[in-house]
Amino acid sequence: MSILELSGVKKSFGAVQVLHGVDLKVWPGEVVGLVGDNGAGKSTLMKSITGVYTTDKGSVIFDGKDVTYHSPGERREMGIEMIYQDLALAPQQDVANNIFLGREPTRWLLGILPSFVQKSRIDEQAQEMLDRLGVHVPSVHIPVGMLSGGQQQTIAIARALTFQPKLVIMDEPTAALAVREVESVLKLIEQMKKDGIATILISHRLNDVFAACERIVVLRRGNVISDLKRSATDMAEVVSYIVGAHG
Repeated sequence: MSILELSGVKKSFGAVQVLHGVDLKVWPGEVVGLVGDNGAGKSTLMKSITGVYTTDKGSVIFDGKDVTYHSPGERREMGIEMIYQDLALAPQQDVANNIFLGREPTRWLLGILPSFVQKSRIDEQAQEMLDRLGVHVPSVHIPVGMLSGGQQQTIAIARALTFQPKLVIMDEPTAALAVREVESVLKLIEQMKKDGIATILISHRLNDVFAACERIVVLRRGNVISDLKRSATDMAEVVSYIVGAHG
């Protein structure tokens, strides 16, 4: 059974229709590349999946349940995570605090009331998460703002995975990274796949899309115009769909 199924999703802003009846399926553990030019509707589509936008028409089925009218918080609790391009990290806070930001484990007073945050537990669990993912940072105590772009990206991924998601949407995760840092992110995507987590990778970097994804979906002017297996296509064909020279 698919983990995500969009059927006939439409979204307009005033007189401007951005999505024109999008159909999309994603399977557990699958890595799907979503590509398209600026203005193709990628961000609107992703926000329709996460619940930031309510669709005008069509349905969003997640893990067998209709979540079309669920809030972003409800969808997150069900297992949908999105890592935005700006990462939304707190640069002054350390690595461990960023991973558990807003979900800090607390000690319970008399078993009834949460009394205070257990910093040692945060540090320990953060280190366990990083070790499991094979993420290397100098220390979980270092401020995130002192890390490289690639390290910050991996921290954002680690934070998303603490929610135990079933689907992770990544918005341009390699856009500002050096080659070596890109490899780290692609390895994390591979690890997520092994763990059965589905991933939608939004990227303009087709090299990364071809390296990470089994399937490539091209969005143009709010329509899915191609849904291609990586093994049955090449970069030239994908580019031709993106620019409108094909299909």
